Amino acid sequence: MSDGQHAARLARLSGFYGIVGDEGPLPPVAWAKALWAGGACAVQLRFKRSTPREALALAREIRAALPEALLIVDDRPDLAVLAGADGVHVGETDLTPADARRVVGPALLVGATARNGGAAREALAAGADHLGVGPVFPSRTKALDVPALGLAGLSAVCRAVAPAPVVAISGIDEKNIAAVAGTGAACAAAIGAVGGSADPLDATRRLASAFTAGQLEAS
Repeated sequence: MSDGQHAARLARLSGFYGIVGDEGPLPPVAWAKALWAGGACAVQLRFKRSTPREALALAREIRAALPEALLIVDDRPDLAVLAGADGVHVGETDLTPADARRVVGPALLVGATARNGGAAREALAAGADHLGVGPVFPSRTKALDVPALGLAGLSAVCRAVAPAPVVAISGIDEKNIAAVAGTGAACAAAIGAVGGSADPLDATRRLASAFTAGQLEAS
């Protein structure tokens, strides 16, 4: 059963990948609802300012509000399990993919951050299912001490790890998301392009539509 659940979850990673934060003007629950209603293939919860109890309460509220959504918790495998999420994403200083897998079990997804093809292959070997690859472009939300990959660099990583799904991250908006889709990335993630929008539902719809158009043009 867990193999089937895992495969079904992994197969859903294609399209615009929404990220919900607890740092912006938009309430997290409303933000998550806008992402799902607008056509995001997944909703990642990135709660950097909340305490673990607050983050878990928010995650559970969002899970209850969006029972059909592919819900990914950032950083914390334990909170992913407790919230009934579909997976966890671990960064370079979080638990390793192997340790995250021990916590979440075989049915949930484990995503891992990778900055280049070598790191991406190492993460997959350690138990990751999919990869958050970037920065593709300079970030608009946080300072990064690594150079941007650009579209050519992203495309090279996608080829190096195929068929594992790649989620492109950093600096992605409506102007460049179609080009990102053309690199072979399964998903493109954005936070500021929705969270900072006056109409997050419309912003999500535009991003999802542009990504799909980019995929079709590249196929």
